[in-house]
Formats: sequence, C-alpha cells, structure tokens
Amino acid sequence: MTDTEQDRERRLARAFVRLADTLTSGFDVAELFDDLVGTCVDLLSLSAAGLMLTDQRGALRVMASSSEKTRVLELFELQNDQGPCLDCYRTSEIVAAVDEADQAARWPAFATEARALGLGPVYALPMRLRQQTIGALNLFRTYPSALSDVELDIGQAMADVATIAILEHRARLADQHLAEQLQTALNSRVTIEQAKGVIAEHARVDMEAAFAILRDHARSNNLRLTELAMAVASRQLAPSVITGRAAGD
Repeated sequence: MTDTEQDRERRLARAFVRLADTLTSGFDVAELFDDLVGTCVDLLSLSAAGLMLTDQRGALRVMASSSEKTRVLELFELQNDQGPCLDCYRTSEIVAAVDEADQAARWPAFATEARALGLGPVYALPMRLRQQTIGALNLFRTYPSALSDVELDIGQAMADVATIAILEHRARLADQHLAEQLQTALNSRVTIEQAKGVIAEHARVDMEAAFAILRDHARSNNLRLTELAMAVASRQLAPSVITGRAAGD
C-alpha cells in the first residue's frame, strides 16, 4: 500500500468515527450535514457535493452544499423538477451520469446549467435505511475523471451512516414531542380535576355534575376547557361566574 493510500485509509477511518459518534452523543444537525459533504469532497477528490433531505411535509430541501455553485445548481434542480438528486430520491437507487450526452438526454436544463458551472460527471446516492428514503447526496467531478466503484461504495457508506444518525435524531425529537404532549395532557387533567372540585364545592354537586357545568360553560363561551379550568382552579375566575350561584346559596 502506498503512502497516499495509507493516508486515505486513515482519513476514511477518522471520517467514519466522526459520523458514527453522532449515534451515541448529542450533535448539531447542521454541522453533521456540512461535515458529510466536506468529507466527501476531501476523500473522493470531488469538485463539489451537496445534500438534499425531505422536510416534515415530504418535500426535498437543500440542506448543505460544499460550494455556492453547488447550492445554486441544487436549487435549480428543485425549481425545474429535474436532475440526478430528484431521480435518486424517487427511485431510491444510485444515479450516475458520467458523460455530457447522457446528462443532456436525461436532464437537458440541468445539464446546461452544470456545464455553465464547469461540472462534469454527476452522481446521486440515496439517503436510505431499508424502505425509508429521506433524501440524496449529490457528488460532482470535473472531466475527464469519474468515480470508481470503490469510491461510490465509500460515498454510499458515508451516506448510510449519516442517514442512520439523522433518523435517530428525528426519532428522539418525536419521542420528546410525544413525551411533552403526554405531560401536557396529564397536567391539563390535574387542572381540570382541581377545577371540578372548586365547582362541586361551590355548587354543592357531585364531581360528574361539576364537570358538566365546566364543560358546558367552555362550549357556550367558545373557551378551551383547559384554560377555563386553570382560571377556576387558580381562582382567577370566580366559580359563581360559571355556576350562576353566589357563595353560600
């Protein structure tokens, strides 16, 4: 193995350690995106690289670019609905277009724009885990060099590790959101029970009747039940306003 190959092996190992580290520790998502495209450019001797991911509505968005011209080209892809990244995302398969004729036949507007930016062979690697595809990684080279099968495998491996990290991050956020929703629901229930107690004591009715009074007042006045209960429980709203009875009646 030559010194150049050994150096590349070391840089590749460090890159995978950095990407894998995101699976076990907190990380900045934007930093992960930038690190991914920058590492691809460095390890694969690319002219540029870019990353598109789906947002919450399932629409592709440009998330990272190694250069301004890459960002402009990827935005051009989205605006014109043609290009390797879009095909890759839609098929969940690697897309490769090495020569100009192939690119022009498949994506005429994109090919013209790529030529104007001095870009040559283009590749798109799916950001995919099993049946879920969340985006694509765009790789660009200048003529006449094309990526080898080994280099494509390296690029796909980095995309796969980053995909796992992103999905893990999204799952944690979803779990956190669900936990917050459950806690909010629990807090709301406690507040409603307190308000029911206030109404029951004031109106001298049981808890079921007290809840009916509370709920009916909220509906008839277009109020949120939780907000009304909070006002009653904290005594910001006198129970007589809801029951129509003065204290001691």
